[in-house]
Amino acid sequence: MKKTLLIVPVLLCISALLTTACNDETSYADMREKEEKLIRNFIKNGVTIGDTVDAAFHIQVDPIEVISETKFNEQGDSTDVARNEYVYFSGTGVYMQIVRKGTGSVIKEGERASIICRYVEYNLSTDSVRTTNRTTSAESVPDKMSVTNNYGTLSGSFTSGVMYSTYGAAVPSGWLQPLHYIRIGRQSQSNAPIALVRLIVPSTQGQSDQNSYVYPCFYEISFERDR
Repeated sequence: MKKTLLIVPVLLCISALLTTACNDETSYADMREKEEKLIRNFIKNGVTIGDTVDAAFHIQVDPIEVISETKFNEQGDSTDVARNEYVYFSGTGVYMQIVRKGTGSVIKEGERASIICRYVEYNLSTDSVRTTNRTTSAESVPDKMSVTNNYGTLSGSFTSGVMYSTYGAAVPSGWLQPLHYIRIGRQSQSNAPIALVRLIVPSTQGQSDQNSYVYPCFYEISFERDR
């Protein structure tokens, strides 16, 4: 009888743990489903992004035409901005538009580069700007990251700036994806502007807060080689 009484509470504990695990799994699946819906709606409807306080930027995102990696490659690793094309990378879930390929050269194999980034981060779940360094107050401490190309695999860490102070040193994987296709240099003349991209980054490829709370972000980022 005593053995039976001891077994019952143990079984109840195990059942509770299994139920909690299942609920957590279902909850994460629900959050990912919601995230995917937010991305689909963003692609369908677009958005107008502006900072009403500083008025430092105004970004108009029209409804997006998604193209495959095959078409992207056939077009010379480029997206047609006039058609508002974004390439979808099925392996990562990132959507990318190359607005400008930039001047200079791609990061070569074995090379380490210091890059200055100016960006706007827009949270699709709250329809609001999450962080940005395109404001007067952020100009004195630009976002810089150190990026290394190790046999075709890019890794990076922030060394200063808003992203560094907000999320830590780790560069989101989504930020590294464009560096395979754009040139990193400095603008030496008016007709040779630095690289500019637009990204839709899911939580799995995003910064630490995205990872924790499962939401997608839109980014507009320029990349310039540090001196």
